[in-house]
Amino acid sequence: MYNRFPHAPRRVSAARTTSLIALLMAVLWLASAHAADSESREYDSQVMAEGLVHPWSLAFLPDGRMLVTERAGRLRLVDVQDGLREAPVSGVPDVFASGQAGLKDVVLAPDFADSGELYLTYACGTARANGLCLARARWQDDALQDVQTLFTTRPTKRGDAHYGGRMVFLPDDTLVLTLGDGFDYREAAQDPGSHIGKTVRLNRDGSVPADNPFVGHAGVLPEIYTLGHRNAQGIVFDATTQRLYAHEHGPRGGDELNLLAPGKNYGWPLVTHGKDYTGARITPYTTLPGFEPPMVDWTPSIAPAGMTQYRGDLFPQWEGNLLVAALAGKRVHRVVLSDEGARDEEQLFGEINARFRDVRTGPDGAVYLLTDSPAGRLLRITPAER
Repeated sequence: MYNRFPHAPRRVSAARTTSLIALLMAVLWLASAHAADSESREYDSQVMAEGLVHPWSLAFLPDGRMLVTERAGRLRLVDVQDGLREAPVSGVPDVFASGQAGLKDVVLAPDFADSGELYLTYACGTARANGLCLARARWQDDALQDVQTLFTTRPTKRGDAHYGGRMVFLPDDTLVLTLGDGFDYREAAQDPGSHIGKTVRLNRDGSVPADNPFVGHAGVLPEIYTLGHRNAQGIVFDATTQRLYAHEHGPRGGDELNLLAPGKNYGWPLVTHGKDYTGARITPYTTLPGFEPPMVDWTPSIAPAGMTQYRGDLFPQWEGNLLVAALAGKRVHRVVLSDEGARDEEQLFGEINARFRDVRTGPDGAVYLLTDSPAGRLLRITPAER
């Protein structure tokens, strides 16, 4: 039968009406949430360089330019005005690049303006026998000169995972370096005769400081500063409180922020909040006497991959906070420190939707981010313009 009233309104079922109202409310809620986020966001982002292949670390030269490491073994130079220089920096030592292995951290010496010295960490060796190496070089004419290998982990291992590789200088001009557990060698993190799963403290020439905690202890490698780590990829020294902080990857859960102290044991793999990737329990213990508990535990895992302590004028509300770059979480976590400990206060930069490999405070007070991707970017974060 034809419709006698072609322009009459059609009847809509109550269920359909309810669905339409619910959909409309959801759209309005998302729009208001986005508007509120845009209004409350405290920052703008600017792309300083793109086309970086899995960038890993960032350092600021005194002339305003920046050095960026790429995991494949390239050191790149970024100019504020001209962007990424096409040709990589020459003089980088031979790097074992495979999986997680490759070129890692770049750190300038405290007296770089006078000495021109900088330090690199990188995977070295072969797939059958490799470890982490530390090299010192002199920056001259936009190239690395007089490159020396100062330290190599021992024993060597197979595989291409969990190298650690972050560095920080202490006020006494010594260098603390994080070393991973090699993934398949986690029990070695408790072996005092192995560098695997440790931090080490070295003089600038690679020698062992006389006041290292295990100097003179039989069966203990004298470079060891702390032990019981899985894969620490962030380390910061707080000059105000004289405290040393490091974060490390757990397995499935159990990522940690730790307060490092010489000679202390941080428990891996005897103590952890995480589980194996198979879902199996690694250990029944989350705490045990003699092991240092984490200040912050991230379960489920955020995959912390870099860290800075914010010191600058552009974001006074973040002053003294730790900013932790996260790969899996695709956020930067702002961690507030106090005499009572630490708390994960806020997650930042989620709208960028990227895996964050490193975060640094620039000399200009801006926050700089490296995104982990075959087409990674260097981003500069500044306060939002109102």
